[in-house]
Amino acid sequence: MSDGPRLLAGRYQIGERLGRGGMADVHVGVDTRLGRQVAIKLLKPSLATDPSFRVRFRQEAQAAARMAHPTIVRVFDAGEETVTDESGHERQLPFIVMELVDGRLLKDILADGPLPEQEAVRIVESILTALEYSHRAGVVHRDIKPGNIMLTHNGQVKVMDFGIARAISDVSATVAQTSAILGTAKYFSPEQARGEDLDARTDLYSTGIVFYEMLAGRPPFVGTTAVTVAYQHVSETPPPPSAFNPSVSPAMDAVVLRALAKERLDRFQSATEFRNAVQAAAMGTAPTRIVPSGDYNTLLFGVSPTVAAAGVETAFRELLTEEQADELDDHDVPTQSRPPVAWIWGGVAIMAAVLVAVVFFVLNLAPATLSSDVSVLVPNVVGSTYDDGSKVLTDAKLAPQLVSEPNPNVPSGEIIRTDPASGVKVIPRTPIKVYVSTGKVEATVPQLAYTKAADAEGVLSQANLKLGQTWTEHSPNIPKGVVTRTDPSGGTSVYQGDTVNLYVSDGLVTVPKVVGDAVAEANATLTGKDLQLDVTLEPDASCSGDLVTSQSLAPGDQPQKSHITLTYCSATEQPEPSSSPSPSD
Repeated sequence: MSDGPRLLAGRYQIGERLGRGGMADVHVGVDTRLGRQVAIKLLKPSLATDPSFRVRFRQEAQAAARMAHPTIVRVFDAGEETVTDESGHERQLPFIVMELVDGRLLKDILADGPLPEQEAVRIVESILTALEYSHRAGVVHRDIKPGNIMLTHNGQVKVMDFGIARAISDVSATVAQTSAILGTAKYFSPEQARGEDLDARTDLYSTGIVFYEMLAGRPPFVGTTAVTVAYQHVSETPPPPSAFNPSVSPAMDAVVLRALAKERLDRFQSATEFRNAVQAAAMGTAPTRIVPSGDYNTLLFGVSPTVAAAGVETAFRELLTEEQADELDDHDVPTQSRPPVAWIWGGVAIMAAVLVAVVFFVLNLAPATLSSDVSVLVPNVVGSTYDDGSKVLTDAKLAPQLVSEPNPNVPSGEIIRTDPASGVKVIPRTPIKVYVSTGKVEATVPQLAYTKAADAEGVLSQANLKLGQTWTEHSPNIPKGVVTRTDPSGGTSVYQGDTVNLYVSDGLVTVPKVVGDAVAEANATLTGKDLQLDVTLEPDASCSGDLVTSQSLAPGDQPQKSHITLTYCSATEQPEPSSSPSPSD
């Protein structure tokens, strides 16, 4: 079958493939309805053969789509598309439409070796912030690994595929599909390996594995098969990251090993607790809690490696091929002496009592925990200076980030707005973009004379100026519809956003009355720079005096460059004869 239909769900244009995985391929795409680039994950069609998968897949995708946080890759849409394979059979193609993130996967970055401790701390803090948000939304990721963590080119951390692992694992997958899931066994929690119910602390264990790999340059457990690695998660205590990277501090070793405790009660109980411990260790303070020793016979709530290994073996044997099962028979399973039966029943009874007490405590006190540690209301700092506003945000346990923005309506130095806006509830330490006005920005009025009026608005827009009013005026030489001048005039300094008025030629001139004027004066007026008419002088010998007797164009508005004929008196005036006395006088 091909990689997918050219247009998915009648809306998403599928482009080139960005990556390929055991369960899905990721393509760049375009949402033709909204005109934005997206990432499209095409899951294997074989996943959609189970009807229960479709229901679970839709539910989990909807839950993931409700999460909106800077550290989480947004899910925009999900569904199944009916496609025809090469044999002519129709099959369902599950797909997920996500935010397109420009960056590198953490797994590709880790291929270059361990990260500096400071950078590893920054990344794991962002991962835990994403988990803190998702866990409060009731969504457990279940597949935290470097392949699901993206770093943008500006260093921002993005976690993807929330809830999708659950949709896949809750169906009856084939051996091939299960093998693909087992490809992430390096990041399995012990309870995942044992096939137990999962909760938020499973994500914290997997995050601890990712943190370990960032510090040490390798995961804590490696093996030739997924089964071997799963056994180690259940039964073996990992060496500290400093065993592979001596630059890792003892305090950070302690934090990582606590995150990798076999039993959930011995780990960090929330993403907030984990992040606080990481921050304390980064400042050189060791966690106050003692790291579990790994002696399962002395842990009342633990599961002995023998019992756990047997459960793991049973679960994995159902998924393995005959050849893989033979390999499993050759594997040395850790063994240990069985504790007395009385201790087992006593432990079960106490564990049941504790679980009941915990459930009762959570159900009755959960509303009380919704304090300022859970969510913070973004305060209104619009109109204040950045120094004052950032202090208010910091006091509210938020992280202000300055963004300068010109605004002609807000004085320089005042806060225009925040993102998220005031009144929105967010988790503590959420980055808040604070947009501060830089005031008006100077601009220069462009030279628009001899520019077509239809093009003038575009030129003004490029200069961040607005077109004001447009008036027409006479011009002796600028064609009709062309700008003669602007107000303010070209080259004047103004502010961005100001308006500029236009004067546009109407192609006319006003011809004056010159009859009775001296012909030389009339000719100079009509041919001068203000009129520039084509004048013809026609002499009239019947009169004298060099005065204009008629004009071919009537006074008033006439087209520019018009021809006008002036008739003027051209005869020479004769002197009267003088009188003389008669001879008879």
